[in-house]
Amino acid sequence: MGRLFGTDGVRGVANADLTAELALGLSVAAAHVLAEAGTFEGHRPTAVVGRDPRASGEFLEAAVVAGLASAGVDVLRVGVLPTPAVAYLTGALGADIGVMLSASHNAMPDNGVKFFARGGHKLADELEDRIETVYEQHRTGEPWARPTGAGVGRVTDYTEGFDRYIAHLIAVLPNRLDGLKVVLDEAHGAAAHVSPEAFTRAGAEVVTIGAEPDGLNINDGCGSTHLELLRAAVVEHGADLGIAHDGDADRCLAVDAAGEEIDGDQILAVLALAMRDAGKLRKDTVVGTVMSNLGFKIAMEREGIQLVQTAVGDRYVLESMKAEGFALGGEQSGHVIVLDHATTGDGTLTGLMLAARVAETGRSLAELAGVMTRLPQVLINVPDVDKTRVATCAELAAAVLEAERELGSTGRVLLRQSGTEPLVRVMVEAADIEQARAVAGRLADVVKSALG
Repeated sequence: MGRLFGTDGVRGVANADLTAELALGLSVAAAHVLAEAGTFEGHRPTAVVGRDPRASGEFLEAAVVAGLASAGVDVLRVGVLPTPAVAYLTGALGADIGVMLSASHNAMPDNGVKFFARGGHKLADELEDRIETVYEQHRTGEPWARPTGAGVGRVTDYTEGFDRYIAHLIAVLPNRLDGLKVVLDEAHGAAAHVSPEAFTRAGAEVVTIGAEPDGLNINDGCGSTHLELLRAAVVEHGADLGIAHDGDADRCLAVDAAGEEIDGDQILAVLALAMRDAGKLRKDTVVGTVMSNLGFKIAMEREGIQLVQTAVGDRYVLESMKAEGFALGGEQSGHVIVLDHATTGDGTLTGLMLAARVAETGRSLAELAGVMTRLPQVLINVPDVDKTRVATCAELAAAVLEAERELGSTGRVLLRQSGTEPLVRVMVEAADIEQARAVAGRLADVVKSALG
């Protein structure tokens, strides 16, 4: 069996790759592994279970709840809420397990299962590996202890989760948003009701798009992967800024008043300066990834802020932050972690803090984001190739070496396999956009021919 867990839980086409049986079995295995790991500490365990609005989330939620309850875990079912809300509630309610059913920015047919440990933290690799091992043992017939009678878990709908999460978001904001007009694109996803309510309570005038989930339209031409509608809406409504989330709202991208995109690097730059000015940027350091734009690094150096770079994936950013005590980190894609207030990327919190900086300074988002200049960066996704051979293919290595020689010190090349999709990402950065496009195109062709 290949490894089930990717960089962000277990994902696949719902009812094909990710079946009810798999979701149930993983939940039973997670309950057993976390009990063995000492998470439950001798008391009756509790789990928080949430989901995004995908139609498949309905039956997968039922499977997860059944698996946990059958293993003796009491379940608090919070319904449709963002991933960071489930993480927050797992910690705030003292639960032993958190489970989120979502495939984030993926298309509607996909879904995923993501586990959180006590405190709302993502599971370490070794725990995920152990869950897979136990799941496989159970799947192939090894019996497991099944509680009976009063030992089975009880299931409760926890309806207070919505208000409790929003109250948390408002409580940690440094200032109100009165006087701002904000357009929110909710991707027809998990934050369709949460984010508009939070911004409204914070004082902003709110216009929403992509906020009518029907179970089938999540991420469909909207949200953080499709900013065209948001750009147009911000200009049309004369808004100060726009915020876009993905399906589970663990990420945030923005557009300024002119409809220009503000990516995750720029958001990090704005928040880093805000937190530094407030004395909350511990060690004057921000954590990014190897995908961070070179312009971001240059800007942080100019401002006296150190940039620590990790492998791609918010879990690696978080690991670095926790290990070194850093307060802020994130990815160009819009995953931003403010560790004092969240255990994972939180798109709604990020958007609120970005808007708060605009309100506090009285400066436009474009002016604030102008602290850094994005160097041209071209990213090409090459699908349907053997992504496992990226690091070992000699032909590809030679092509990368040639590209690096051509770019010299003014650019860079990065090839990596996607952790959640069957594709290879080719990234080229250069001082000139046409050169970046040409080099990236050539490398993408080599990836297709060598790994296809």
